[in-house]
Amino acid sequence: MKKTASIICAAVCAAATAIPFSASADSGKVYGTMNIPYADFYSAEIDNAYAVDAVSSATEKKWSMNNAGELVAGTYNDSKGTILGVTFPVEVDSADVTKLEKYGFKALDSKPAAYKEVSVSGDALTVSKVIDTNGEQNVSGSATVSTSTRYGDYQLNVKGYPEETDLYGVIVNTKTGDKYALRHLENIWRSGQLSWSAGITTKEVHGNELKYDNYASSIGKTVTSVTFITLDGYTTVDVGEQYLPVKFKGEVKAEDASAGTGKTSLTLSGFPADYKKNISAGEGFNASETEISYTNAKPGSYTVNVTDEIGKYAPMSASFILSTADIPVKYSDGKLVKADGFSDDDAANFIKNIKTVELNGTPYNASGKRSIKIVGEDGTIDFAAKSGENDVFDGSGNYSLTITATGYTEPYSFEVKAETEPQSTSASSGSTSAKSTSTTASSTKSSTTASSKSDSPKTGVASAAIPTAFLVLAGAAAFAMRKKND
Repeated sequence: MKKTASIICAAVCAAATAIPFSASADSGKVYGTMNIPYADFYSAEIDNAYAVDAVSSATEKKWSMNNAGELVAGTYNDSKGTILGVTFPVEVDSADVTKLEKYGFKALDSKPAAYKEVSVSGDALTVSKVIDTNGEQNVSGSATVSTSTRYGDYQLNVKGYPEETDLYGVIVNTKTGDKYALRHLENIWRSGQLSWSAGITTKEVHGNELKYDNYASSIGKTVTSVTFITLDGYTTVDVGEQYLPVKFKGEVKAEDASAGTGKTSLTLSGFPADYKKNISAGEGFNASETEISYTNAKPGSYTVNVTDEIGKYAPMSASFILSTADIPVKYSDGKLVKADGFSDDDAANFIKNIKTVELNGTPYNASGKRSIKIVGEDGTIDFAAKSGENDVFDGSGNYSLTITATGYTEPYSFEVKAETEPQSTSASSGSTSAKSTSTTASSTKSSTTASSKSDSPKTGVASAAIPTAFLVLAGAAAFAMRKKND
């Protein structure tokens, strides 16, 4: 591929401050890098369709991660949480260099592979499309569309995009010729993930307000390609035809209820008249537009989905919890097992739904990207679990644990206590003592005790103590005799 490693290009740009610029011998042109506001960077790329705004973010520090290889590499900001645009190679007249100092112009000692032509008239910039000296690259790829995203209304996951290089701009192209310019952090993410709001979801998961005016017309459009701008120029990825289902301000709401056999109410509102509903909540559930009924449903979180059989509109969904006050587990010999009167499936369901584990007063999440897996899938307590580089258990052997699980209204609490108990041994094997651990567990319904695990590590073999000591003494005596003879 013609693409070069962006880190090399970034190093050249970083070194430019120490290199005096040189004008082209035949044109008087100068090459350098400068801060280009998003509106000016994208103006010629999208034929002045609209002015591209800066990005304000309340997400602490992510907006400043703009060094090569970082999250928003190639951007510049106001040091207060707003990303203003990108720092990109340019070609300018030598007479305009001093006028561009306020844009952070830094000269390069050679012509870059890709750049924008920039001219200045008063306070106004005129910025061209990218001049790609190697020629635009067109590649085949793929993409998937999600209308259920925490970062807006549409998420496009692209495969075949230029990897291991920094992205300075991304343009989503549609079948009808629309071009949507994307900005870092709010729209451009890692691993080919792109997202934007079309006006239905106007606040993302971190609470940042989303700019949506320029993307409102994307509703119902079909994406055919995505153009990525790097320091090597254009790479346009053909993604086939990816339809953006029509989103609307509707709502699906299902009420929480008791586990087992029963029903709960379902409310659908704001749906278009021509939305042909298909409603489902999984195996063992029957759903209509007003209620969900179920048989022998275990405690936990469930989802009801509403899809458009025609495919014109985006799907909608809602979560609901079926719960119980029963605790189907108990602690025994280092793990959670089924409590009396409950089945293995009951215990496994509790373990699967564990949400948090509180250890000696410190809570740890048991699910999600930053979870700490203290309880294994088979119920085993991992006494070597770590939170980052730190041990979760302090090694004292005395622990108080409280476990909460989705669908279970009561937490399960138990204690692990270390106790030293003497063990008698025969005279021929010497004497020693071993530690055993007694454990108490409590909840609203059950309690238990447990002894130490039989597979705990051993620190020595008692029967070897005498011969080992004898050998040490014999060696010492021999050494002393030799010294005396010397």
